[in-house]
Amino acid sequence: MAGTDLAGKHVEILDTTLRDGAQAEGVSFSINDKFAILDSLVGIGVGDIEAGNPGSNPKDREFFAQYAQRKPNMQNTLLCAFGSTRRKGTAASQDSNLTAMLEADTPVIVVFGKVWDVEVREILRTDLAENLEIIADTVSFFRDNGKRVIFDAEHYFEAWRDNPDYTADCLRSAAKAGAESLVLCDTNGSALPDEIITCVSASVAAYPEVRIGIHCHNDCGLAVANSVLAVQAGATHVQGTFNGIGERCGNASLSAIIGNLQGKMGYRCIPEDRLRLLTPTTRRMADISNLTLPAGEPFVGTSAFSHKAGMHVDAIKKRSSTYEHIDPATIGNDRRFLISEISGRSAVLDVVRRIRPDIDKSSPVVSQVLERMKDMEHRGYQFEGAQASQDLLVCKELGVYQPFFNLEKLRISSEQPMVGEYSAYSYIKILVDGVDEVTAAEGAGPVNAMDRALKKAMEVFYPELVDLRLTDYKVRVINADATASCVRVLIETTDGQDIWTTVGVSTDVLEASWLALVDSIEYKLMLRKLQDDRQTAATGEA
Repeated sequence: MAGTDLAGKHVEILDTTLRDGAQAEGVSFSINDKFAILDSLVGIGVGDIEAGNPGSNPKDREFFAQYAQRKPNMQNTLLCAFGSTRRKGTAASQDSNLTAMLEADTPVIVVFGKVWDVEVREILRTDLAENLEIIADTVSFFRDNGKRVIFDAEHYFEAWRDNPDYTADCLRSAAKAGAESLVLCDTNGSALPDEIITCVSASVAAYPEVRIGIHCHNDCGLAVANSVLAVQAGATHVQGTFNGIGERCGNASLSAIIGNLQGKMGYRCIPEDRLRLLTPTTRRMADISNLTLPAGEPFVGTSAFSHKAGMHVDAIKKRSSTYEHIDPATIGNDRRFLISEISGRSAVLDVVRRIRPDIDKSSPVVSQVLERMKDMEHRGYQFEGAQASQDLLVCKELGVYQPFFNLEKLRISSEQPMVGEYSAYSYIKILVDGVDEVTAAEGAGPVNAMDRALKKAMEVFYPELVDLRLTDYKVRVINADATASCVRVLIETTDGQDIWTTVGVSTDVLEASWLALVDSIEYKLMLRKLQDDRQTAATGEA
């Protein structure tokens, strides 16, 4: 819809990864993690960052204290402190939680308050009139102290269903006290699309002097859709988290929201020149959070623009819109053609040309690579999720591959029960250009020990491998034959900038792991060799 009357309309984005996202199961941010995420969000141009609740825990208080000392360059991004309305029977100026929020010294305060009469009576244990005073007093307190205030109406949709008149009174109380944004929170993730449209439209009409915002959880799988619908209904403030992390089923994913609103619908959520940072920012934040970004994550996943079927590949090369809803380059992602037993020559040619751009489609090597791929997939390999191993195989078929080491000896020992941090060790001897290297390493299991020993030995000859680390390890049983089953091992590796996946197959899980580990290292070295060869060739031609 870019180019319509929606073009250029601004939507304020508030990221709550550091607050709501930190409440996700398995997520625990250190202070350094929090600053790394802060840097990423500032870099992509998010308008507001909700950084935590200084009144609830020491870690958040420490973050705000360090923030005040570091004084990072926030450019056009504003930091927000988060917390609840004042306690009943307590003056706002005497409420310790409000004091902690004020002392965080952020330009924006996000206050959440009760708007559901059931919660007012049963959770706050006060009457409806006093709750209206609590909301007004809290907002006024922060406004009087020079703060911008965003009011989060907790459990808004449950409140609206039960008592819409009182819910409206609560929003009106916050608006009159000076809140500049009223956020309708789908706290339980229960709202349906028609409810979103009805409530947002009515709120936009009722409170024209303030921003209407939306905060969705994903318990019904509708968080992104509901957020987008809210904007279409008039909301100009959207809250969510990158990667959609949060309590229970998570929050609305900002990568998908921004991808849809700005990438496809003509709204402006972040600076236009930052949209290409959407994919790398999302992936970096997943890495900081110690999470694996699902390959199929819309817009930013590695499979989001991957094509496998031969007819799809053929069509997409002629007209990309046949199987792609957006140009992946605009949001920093890449198109990938996957090779498998159902691939055609067209897909194989693209993979071959990544290594040798001069190869013609009529070259017999294309058929040679395709047949080799099909043979290996018949044996249990799967290259569609392991592009690095695929590229190495192509290098071998093209005759440009060179082994970077020879394995002379490998011994792995594991013992149970596990005593201390490590349960296994690995002894290894490799040969590089006629020079032996013998070393050993301990590990938390035999694969970890083998990985550590191999990298320790290889770094002697290839110091650029020092930044390599394994980020994911998966084992898949291919043919169920009890303990004699053939297994496929997939290993994801990063050097801090790029991420690649390799594969190994064997009836021996350690051998399969070894094959994938070797590929993970040789892929990095092979890329450098190809770049050096091309640079040398270009220099010679010049």
